[in-house]
Amino acid sequence: MKTIRLTMAQAMVRYLANQFVEVDGREVAYFAGVWAIFGHGNVAGLGEALVRMQKALPTYRAHNEQAMAHAAIAFAKTCRRRRAMACTSSIGPGATNMVTAAAVAHVNRLPVLFLPGDVFANRRPDPVLQQLEDFEDGTVSANDCYRPVSRYFDRLTRPEQALLALPRALATMTDPASCGPVTLALCQDVQAEAYDFPLSFFDRTVWPERRVTPHPADVKALGAAIRAAEKPLLVAGGGVHYSGAAEVLAGFAEATGIPVAETQAGKSALPSDQQQCLGGIGVTGTSVANAAAAQADLVVGIGTRLQDFTTGSRSLFANPRRCLIQVNVNAFDAHKHAARPLVGDAREVIRSLAEAAEDLKVDDGWAAYCAAQKTAWENEADKVLAPVQGALPSDAHVIGAVNRACDDDGIVVGAAGGLPGELHRLWRSRRPGSYHMEYGYSCMGYEIAAGLGVKMAAPDNHVVVMVGDGSYLMMNSEIATAAMLGLQLTIVVLDNRGFGCINRLQQATGSPSFNNLLEDAVHERLPDVDFVAHAASLGATARRLGGPAELEEAVRAARQIPGVSVFVIETDPAVSTEAGGHWWDVAVPEVSELDAVTAAYEDYRQATRKQRVDG
Repeated sequence: MKTIRLTMAQAMVRYLANQFVEVDGREVAYFAGVWAIFGHGNVAGLGEALVRMQKALPTYRAHNEQAMAHAAIAFAKTCRRRRAMACTSSIGPGATNMVTAAAVAHVNRLPVLFLPGDVFANRRPDPVLQQLEDFEDGTVSANDCYRPVSRYFDRLTRPEQALLALPRALATMTDPASCGPVTLALCQDVQAEAYDFPLSFFDRTVWPERRVTPHPADVKALGAAIRAAEKPLLVAGGGVHYSGAAEVLAGFAEATGIPVAETQAGKSALPSDQQQCLGGIGVTGTSVANAAAAQADLVVGIGTRLQDFTTGSRSLFANPRRCLIQVNVNAFDAHKHAARPLVGDAREVIRSLAEAAEDLKVDDGWAAYCAAQKTAWENEADKVLAPVQGALPSDAHVIGAVNRACDDDGIVVGAAGGLPGELHRLWRSRRPGSYHMEYGYSCMGYEIAAGLGVKMAAPDNHVVVMVGDGSYLMMNSEIATAAMLGLQLTIVVLDNRGFGCINRLQQATGSPSFNNLLEDAVHERLPDVDFVAHAASLGATARRLGGPAELEEAVRAARQIPGVSVFVIETDPAVSTEAGGHWWDVAVPEVSELDAVTAAYEDYRQATRKQRVDG
């Protein structure tokens, strides 16, 4: 057996650079690059290995560890999980900074390879700088925080362990059912230790596109259930995008007339103007989608976890005779809510159903009802999206301006706060993949870093990030990274001087406004944050705009401006779209000295009686 003597870090980098996948008929590197912030724990080992591999495996420098991981997550999502990136940090705070991002990737089933530096395996210099010590377990380090947020976790304490850990990592990340973040904690002394690795370990490997084939009997049963249903409803989740099933689903819906509602992750599966597309469903859904969900006697989830925002905390699918079938590549998700599971790839399941599309035509009355409700919703949405003059605009007014300014190649990016709810309801998608929302973990600070990752994955598209001032202040450092990389990115900052969304929720549960808007927080003087000056200091071209009309013009023109453009617009924190939406289970205090809380609790108690407890 021929061998080559390499450090563990050198072997790891060489291995990663030789992993490929087939995308659209051509072989491309699975890892598009490595995000790195160096420190003790990775600079001497992994840093030395990466510097020699820039052509095969580029290294990108970020400004925040969590942010660079968000960029990697957004890249993988935009690539429909077919490609990924790795992220490496020093030990201690550099490593734990990425734990939040690992949770984002885990919840959203997205592949990222985390390579945090770790303590010395030989323990000679313990305790080293930034080392966390467990008083009862000498094997614990800060990186054990990654265990619950990783689909596969390993700590490499010997260089030869890479021979097993790396193939396991790739197998996890490329498998549609187990896909998610992988953490390989790299002891800093082990990174630098040499071993005689087999040359065959570094052979070019092409990972095939895996698809979970559904059992024919299960597909036949699903077809029979659709045929027997009077009011069927399909719920498209993120799995529709990940499996590349959007076009197949659109064709199936058009051929059968079956209406389709979309989760946050599934939005843009169908063009918004397709007759069968009812738009967002659930707590942040449209009136038409939620009305259909309440009446449906058959609900078929396709690639969705059916989290509480989708199901209205298990109160939305109100038909007592309703049957729930879950199509998912992951058995864990397919069995949720006591559903009839159909374990299989979304595209393969829909294709199998499409063969009998003529036999699965929806009832004319149900189709007509959904069409009428859709028309009514569109008219209502037009009103809230229309430009406003003479008053502070709402989030909806801003969304309308941005939506009108985006061409067919536009991708809107967002996460957390009030914007996801308004976007889910009101954004009109023109094509699959044009809507990128992180609402599985609802992570504030994801937005700008994600815009960077989306742009790297889709360099020819006009990427528009919509972010509130709260999220902007939490994490904005990757404006500088995007500027440094010469990427064209448009960022719209909605300034409502606080956490407007959670302030509205606070008041809806009976409490007074407290500690969410800046004016209601403890302060001696209110800061007048100059977002324009701040963004400009990070390398962006920045402007404050007077209203939606001016914003629409600016966003349309931004696609011709190189670099990062930041547009700041002041919005009203008290206004949200009243149409659409559904109840969400947010526990209200059972006893309180506040009359408003007591009244809110009674409403809450009545609402919980509508929740289903059958799964």
